[in-house]
Amino acid sequence: MKRLILTRHAKSSWDDPLTPDHDRPLNERGRAAAADLGQWLASRGYVPGQVLCSDSLRTRKTWAGIAPALPGEPVLELKPALYHAGAEVMLAVLRHATADTVMMVGHNPGIAEFAGRIVAHAPVNPEFGRYPTGATLVVDFVADTWADVGFGQGAVDDFIVPREIMA
Repeated sequence: MKRLILTRHAKSSWDDPLTPDHDRPLNERGRAAAADLGQWLASRGYVPGQVLCSDSLRTRKTWAGIAPALPGEPVLELKPALYHAGAEVMLAVLRHATADTVMMVGHNPGIAEFAGRIVAHAPVNPEFGRYPTGATLVVDFVADTWADVGFGQGAVDDFIVPREIMA
């Protein structure tokens, strides 16, 4: 079995309009949401062995907020190809993963498309199609390697958005 934890970066800051998109940091709400996501993942035993993360500042900071709550030290791999990647690119990157449980941290609109296409049946949650900031999908695959994983094969284990954790 393989497990994918698919997380959209937490809420980013638009305070400085001159900051390049790639370099936008998280805002206060995003930092809090990332920490909450880490606690939520840890409380359910969703612990990645490998993290494939876009190289943007907001995705790196999202992971940095999640990581302290998790046991162990997953291998972090910054993947420039995940910056604003579409579903096909995300799947191609995932197929090279090596751990049984992998977390991907990326961006919309590609991550929403990828989430919708990777599962056999979407979770019953009105936020799933929108995949707002911090949205996290946990999906399992019956596969020996990530290279065997394809669209429409995942079984949803969980889906959450940060405001549901705080509620």
